[in-house]
Amino acid sequence: MPEATSLHLVIAIIAIALIFDYINGFHDSANSIATVVSTRVLTPRLAVAWAAFFNFIAAFFFGSHVAATIGKGVIHADVADPLVILGGLIGAIVWDLITWYYGLPTSSSHALIGGFAGAAVVKAGWQAIIPSGFIKIVSFIVIAPVLGLILGYFFMVLVLNLFQKSSPAKVDRYFRKGQLLSAAFYSLGHGTNDAQKTMGIIYILLISSGHLSMDANVPMWVILSCHAAMGLGTYAGGWRIVKTMGQKVAKLKPVHGFCAETAGAAMLIGTALTGIPVSTTHTITGAIMGVGATTRLSAVRWGVATRIVWAWILTIPASALVAAAIYKVLHLFL
Repeated sequence: MPEATSLHLVIAIIAIALIFDYINGFHDSANSIATVVSTRVLTPRLAVAWAAFFNFIAAFFFGSHVAATIGKGVIHADVADPLVILGGLIGAIVWDLITWYYGLPTSSSHALIGGFAGAAVVKAGWQAIIPSGFIKIVSFIVIAPVLGLILGYFFMVLVLNLFQKSSPAKVDRYFRKGQLLSAAFYSLGHGTNDAQKTMGIIYILLISSGHLSMDANVPMWVILSCHAAMGLGTYAGGWRIVKTMGQKVAKLKPVHGFCAETAGAAMLIGTALTGIPVSTTHTITGAIMGVGATTRLSAVRWGVATRIVWAWILTIPASALVAAAIYKVLHLFL
């Protein structure tokens, strides 16, 4: 196609990628604010503003290791043409909107990866996928919530032991203030992990369309625009999912919220620094379950948790199927 048309298509796909990033923030705002809202430490509007700010400034702290994994480690670069990327983005957006409507805290990251893979397989077959990268990501569907649960349980037990002689009122007062810090810490981890996935998609788009060399770093304008789109989406707030995360999985107090957010943040920042793209949704849900389980196992509403896990399992194949169908349609017209 002519260079002008190619550039127009690239610009359009970048715009759609930023729309996905906005929806990602909107869909996943519950990850950052559910605990701080459900414990009434902040009002919903202040909570999303707090989370959005730290989502954005994460751009300046943790590099772009996850973006490189998504851009170069999931699909072979010669397969990832603009139509594959566009099909993957639309597949992820459709799945995110469906799960948002039903209040299910699924992974926008896995929806994006599933969509990307589904469109690539339709184009070039299963050899389009890089097995090592894809398996690493899929394995964290299990690893992320389990580690989140273990860390949440550990932090909660540690705090209970440290404050066992303090009155409930004093503990509540301490952790109402502490939750502002833990929510900020978590939002930094959420921002760096999730915004980088869209950065990776735009990065591979620029490479595959000839606008960036294979050994180039992720451009600063890509980093800032992705973090800005994510922060704006978080500020919009996906209230249906906030209710599920903050009220239906386990009943939380400020001390529980602090421990869940701290556990989730430690996991997200650690994996971001090592370039492992994990689901922020899976991580914080596991942490909330771990914190709730320290009270008693029945404190966790396992029926709701089971429904959430089924949605997690379906995310990659469902978004892959939608993206495959979208790619077929796009291929007919573009």
